[in-house]
Amino acid sequence: MLPPELPPLPALTRAECAFVDSYLAVVDLLARINPARADDTYRGVRAAQALVAQATALRDALELMHRRGESEVHAATLTRALRVLDGEKRTQRVTLPPETVS
Repeated sequence: MLPPELPPLPALTRAECAFVDSYLAVVDLLARINPARADDTYRGVRAAQALVAQATALRDALELMHRRGESEVHAATLTRALRVLDGEKRTQRVTLPPETVS
């Protein structure tokens, strides 16, 4: 049985695609650094080092949007793209895990 097909991504400009991709890359790296979910320090160090480059890519995508006259962030469209790309699950790893009752 095949997994269900994902809905199509909404139409995005290249800069919006770069924005979403860079944002999710930053989220993934922050999740690896999250002290509440970390496995080891080396993995956190590597993620922190990579975070600098991804933050720069995120900034560059936003600057490109601004230079091209894309002055508005179309939140509804970008939210749909984030949902298709599993953004909800990926951003949950940045937060604290639920408290366990003992």
